[in-house]
Amino acid sequence: MDGFEKIRTNDFYYVDKTLFIKELLQNWGEVNLFTRPRRFGKSLNMSMLKNFFEIGMDPAWFKGLKIAQERELCETYMGKFPVISISLKSVDGMNFEAASAALKNTIGKEAMRFQFLLESDRLSGAEKDLYQRLIKIGTTSEAVYDITDAALTDSLKTLSQLLEKHCGQKAILLIDEYDVPLDKAFQGGYYDEMAALIRSLLGNALKTNDSLYFAVLTGCLRISKESIFTGLNNLKVHTISDVRYDEYFGFTNADVDEMLAFYGLSTYKDVIRGWYDGYRFGDTDVYCPWDVINYCDELLAAPSTPPKNYWANTSGNDLIRRMLQHASLTMKNEVEELLNGGQITKRVKQELTYREIDDRIENVWSVLYAAGYLTGKHVEQEDADIFRLWIPNGEIRKLFYELVEDWFRETTRSDVNRISRFCAAFPAGDTDTIQEMLSDYLWDSISVRDTAVRRNMKENFYHGMLLGLLQSQDRWLVKSNAETGEGYSDISIQTPDRVGMVIELKYAEDGNLEAACRQALAQIEEKKYAEGLKRRGMKTVIKYGIVFWEKESMVMMA
Repeated sequence: MDGFEKIRTNDFYYVDKTLFIKELLQNWGEVNLFTRPRRFGKSLNMSMLKNFFEIGMDPAWFKGLKIAQERELCETYMGKFPVISISLKSVDGMNFEAASAALKNTIGKEAMRFQFLLESDRLSGAEKDLYQRLIKIGTTSEAVYDITDAALTDSLKTLSQLLEKHCGQKAILLIDEYDVPLDKAFQGGYYDEMAALIRSLLGNALKTNDSLYFAVLTGCLRISKESIFTGLNNLKVHTISDVRYDEYFGFTNADVDEMLAFYGLSTYKDVIRGWYDGYRFGDTDVYCPWDVINYCDELLAAPSTPPKNYWANTSGNDLIRRMLQHASLTMKNEVEELLNGGQITKRVKQELTYREIDDRIENVWSVLYAAGYLTGKHVEQEDADIFRLWIPNGEIRKLFYELVEDWFRETTRSDVNRISRFCAAFPAGDTDTIQEMLSDYLWDSISVRDTAVRRNMKENFYHGMLLGLLQSQDRWLVKSNAETGEGYSDISIQTPDRVGMVIELKYAEDGNLEAACRQALAQIEEKKYAEGLKRRGMKTVIKYGIVFWEKESMVMMA
């Protein structure tokens, strides 16, 4: 049972996107490619298409949905076609052979759905033999389906031809996550082989296939025509910058309002908007559906649940890490501008190969936009590739914060002598060295100054950076937000020499660093943070107030 059928047969809540079917048929394209970020409903829409068009579908699945009101369209198209539906999401492997075997399994499993072809009186013996090649079970552990390489590249075309002959109707082909095998191959070092295989598979199925009624492909990136879609002149590409189909992937404001009202969660609208809205698809503002669904589910169980990173935690986010590792000072400043609520203007390439992503660091902006880490819109009428880009919402901003912290920790720890000198200044009470080196670290890193970000979030950002530096000392016991008196100090340190340190951090919202430092030291005294360290046997306890403001800092010792 696939996604759409499961939702409809189990009476789950469904955000109605069925008019996507009507628009797809009205704006006819023989081969249609939709590029959207992950977790924006691509797979569910593909499942919906399969369940609408496929022979033998149950019309009850669409009862009460918007498409059911289009009676003439339903009479003409609903349940009238053989449908081949595959997802390439699991086509992965350490090498080309393993990935190729995974592709054979994917196509073999789909071919098994059509075993009625073996009994068809409309197919010849030779045609049934062609089908048998696609469902042949292997005896090795390498692949469940023992499809030959030649049969594999012809497999989708072969299936559509056999289905057309048996059903008397051309086939519809649905390929979800078409670009995943290329991404995995690029990471695994066998990109050229996989690109050649996918090019042959798609070329045969989409370019020279008279048995194809139409095809829909989805993916995150629009891979260049020269790389994959060579000679395919019937391809219509619909990216996130296009107005057409902009409301059918992701949740609109109206979708979210209706869903929150249904579950009695309307009071959470502002929180959900701030954390999960902000994407711009064509002319429509869009929420990430994965986030909204997961957060609503948690709210129904525990109404006090704070918003979390749901979408951001479904991927390795290696792209941003690579960008930070190779970033120039200019790019760091641009990331800082984005983190602080600003916008940057960039040329966004609508077509890329995976190899081009690493060829020029500037190409990373195009991928961040296509993959959903940034959103934006055209800014020049005469040049469709010039975009103004920004971080869409609180979830992605928090992700950037965390990745910047990780990057900062990794880069600073690689300079052992520098970080050792910085840490040695703390038990020595050398505030001048601490402040000077901290300022140098801040200059090398990325600061947070956005007025829309709450002060405690800014303090947490700098807290994480300083904590990462101090935790480089393996022989120190460094605790964050540990109970050390009548409250919880920001950072407490115990050294083998029985020197204890209490550090209270502040963010000087008004730029008055000295006043904030005195406030931090007063808090240490008021809350008796030093007492806990004395009870743990520290002979000496040093108290530090450390204050940040953008790329400036001040260190004061009691």
